[in-house]
Order: sequence, then C-alpha cells, then structure tokens
Amino acid sequence: MACILLYSRVAPSSYRHTRTCICIFSLSLSLSYICYCLLFSSDAIMQKPSDPTQNCLRLRSDGGKKLQQKSLYCTLPLNARGTREISLHEANQSNASVNLNTVRNNTSDRPTTNNMGSGKFGNKKLPNAIIVGVKKGGTRAVLEFIRIHPDVRAVGTETHFFDRNYDRGLDWYRCLMPRTMESQITMEKTPSYFVTRETPRRISAMSRDTKLIVVVRDPVTRVISDYTQTLSKTPDLPSFQDLAFQNQSLGLVDTSWNAIRIGMYALHLENWLRYFPLSQIHFVNGERLITDPAGELARVQDFLGLKRIVTDKHFYFNRTKGFPCLKKPESSSSPRCLGKSKGRTHIQIDHDTIEQLRDFYRPYNVKFYEMVGHDFRWE
Repeated sequence: MACILLYSRVAPSSYRHTRTCICIFSLSLSLSYICYCLLFSSDAIMQKPSDPTQNCLRLRSDGGKKLQQKSLYCTLPLNARGTREISLHEANQSNASVNLNTVRNNTSDRPTTNNMGSGKFGNKKLPNAIIVGVKKGGTRAVLEFIRIHPDVRAVGTETHFFDRNYDRGLDWYRCLMPRTMESQITMEKTPSYFVTRETPRRISAMSRDTKLIVVVRDPVTRVISDYTQTLSKTPDLPSFQDLAFQNQSLGLVDTSWNAIRIGMYALHLENWLRYFPLSQIHFVNGERLITDPAGELARVQDFLGLKRIVTDKHFYFNRTKGFPCLKKPESSSSPRCLGKSKGRTHIQIDHDTIEQLRDFYRPYNVKFYEMVGHDFRWE
C-alpha cells in the first residue's frame, strides 16, 4: 500500500496503473519466497540428521539395499551381541519396509567408518581353506605361491590352533587371521594337523565346508628331509638308521618315530575321511610342485574356486637351490625364494636302507593311491 500511495503522488496518472501492478507482483514473489523458506526449514528442524538410525532408514527407503551397503554414513547402533539392528517402531516411523534380518546381516560384517579411515579394510574371518599337511612335503611353497593371488589372504606363521592351542578358543584363532574382503579367501597352514588325531573333528566342528589341502611327497624322501632338518638344529642327534629301525638286520621299522609315522599317509587319511568327503580334500604332488609349479598351482586355484591368475610367468627355477622361486615382483629389487631351510641338501643314506624303507612304505602307498584315486608312483 505504501508503494501505491507513493506513486499516486509523484507519478503521472499514465504510469500509475503499470507501477502498481509491478509493485504487487514484487510483493507476491517476496511472500512466496518467505513461505517456501519457512516450510522447508521447519521440515529440516523436525528431522534429526545426526541420528544414524534415521539416516540409515532414509537410505533404505530412498535407494534400497545397495545404497545402504555402500554408504559410509549408514552405521546402525550396536546391540548387546555386537550386531547392528533397528527396532520395528523406528522402521515403521520411516515408512520403510525394512527386513531386520537383512539389515543385521548386511551390517554386522561390514568395516566401520573408523576402520576405513585408518586403512584397515575387511574383517577377520575364520579360514575358508587350510593347508593341513604334510611336514617337509612343500607346504610353505604352496602357501607362498598361492598368496600371489589377489583373492587370497593367509597367515604367514603356523598357528597350531587345532593341535596345540585349541583351548584358547575360536575368537583367539580368528584374531590371528588377516583382514579380508568378502570376496577373498582366508587361509592358514599348519602341516602337523594331518597327523594329529583330534584335528579333523575340531576343524569339522568349526565348519564342515572348510577346504583342505594336503601336500604329499615320496615318504622315503620326506623322512630323509625331515631328519636332515632336525639334524641341522640338533647336531648330536642319533644316526638316521638308529632312529628309523628297531632292528635293521630284520628290517623292522620303528613306527614310533614321528618322522616315519608321518609318511604312512593312508593311516592318517582314514581319520580325515570320517569327517570330510574326499571332494573337500585336494592333494598337491610335492615332486611335481618342483618340476611344474604352475601346473600344481593351477589345480589348487581350481579347487579353491579361483580364477587362474598364478601361472608359469610367476616362476623360475633356481638351480642353486634346486627349487622353483618367484620372479621379481615390481615392488622388489630381487626375486623371492623360500628360506635357507628350503632346498637344503639331504644327508646321504645308503642304498640298502632306502630299499628297506621302500618295502615298508609300499603297502601304505598302494592303499593311499586307491583311496585318493591317483597313483603318485613313489618307487
């Protein structure tokens, strides 16, 4: 009205009508803008954006499951069991059809914002696959070779959980595992598992779906390698023949010596087959692992359901060690070979002793071939 009175006095009558319309139009726009601001600011004030539960519910209703899973800000409060969940009342308030079980499953194993910020990706999981044996068969080589694969994360040291530390519990065991993403496989290797009687039952109690890898080798060569390693640590060790035989002249082998007993593969496999089907156990040929590492690793990758990424381009044969090594990675200035204890020269054992051991192991080998459906030709 002030605008109209002003222009009625100072402006000619020909301009009054036009000016009046312009003034009214301007006032209408201003009033509309003020109403708009009041409406939206009150809506924002009524909401609680700092409430992470509401943020999560809004993401669920607006963008669905994928948006919620990928949002770093969708962090539900922890309940007493350490899982993230929402109440049915909160879900109804948001008008979102939220499945509580789905929310719990999708958030309990996801990295928290703090983990993402500190560079810790993934979660610690119980292993999907375990290299369970055998000692001096080539287990370290298999572990180091398969770790090249980007979808495999493994513990570097032997945990000995299922044979020596079982009383510490699965939570302790899980803490030893590396962090893995959902698509990655968690692995560990402890060669003594294969000959420990309680281990198959204990692993089965953890998960019947665990995949098992056994690296086997000519038992005669294996026992000599075992003795050579022990001798390097215990120089005053009795002779190989004294340990291997109760009476060598009669050909009586001492099966109480653990180094001899490990090579009786069929005996130990019977115990494993009580808890796991043969389809869940993969046998790596220790001899072929030396001559054709890429071929053996291809079969390991197939068994684990992995794409064949580790190939012959990753290996070269080290003539000094008599063993395959990994070629120089881009991030290193030198190739990666196994430790000094790998590829160690064996002590010399006379021919007659070797033949006596072959006679002893022959029936166990034949039975083992029949059990696994493969002839390893250890003669």
